[in-house]
Amino acid sequence: MKRSLTLLAALFLSATVAAAGPKPQSGNILSHTSVECGTKKSKKQDIDLLCQQYVVRSRTIDYTIRQPKPSEQAIIPLNTTIEFKLDKNKMKFKVDGKSFEFMVISQAAVSSPDAAPAASAPNAVARYHCCSLFPRWRWPT
Repeated sequence: MKRSLTLLAALFLSATVAAAGPKPQSGNILSHTSVECGTKKSKKQDIDLLCQQYVVRSRTIDYTIRQPKPSEQAIIPLNTTIEFKLDKNKMKFKVDGKSFEFMVISQAAVSSPDAAPAASAPNAVARYHCCSLFPRWRWPT
């Protein structure tokens, strides 16, 4: 009796753990930018390749996400509500029946629900960190 009860409890716990995957979260796409993510060599010149980068705001966190590699992907409209899942450093979601998988570049806590989106340009973050570390140094104009 004890043995079957232990086996049943172990089976129940393993089924619970297996079913507990990443939970879907809700968010809105706040901003969109195109950023460099590589180069393509041509016979005479190098061509910069662009990837789409978005800021997605959930209830408490702003996520900056980017395409993993350059591709001909449709631009997602701003203020689109999405249901997403986080899996390690990837965000997976669907918009209009089309699946997307983006890399999570950064996360920032939302200070208030009406706050402006975090700086979406990667250089803006670098400038902030650089100037805070070296206050006398200024960016060339």
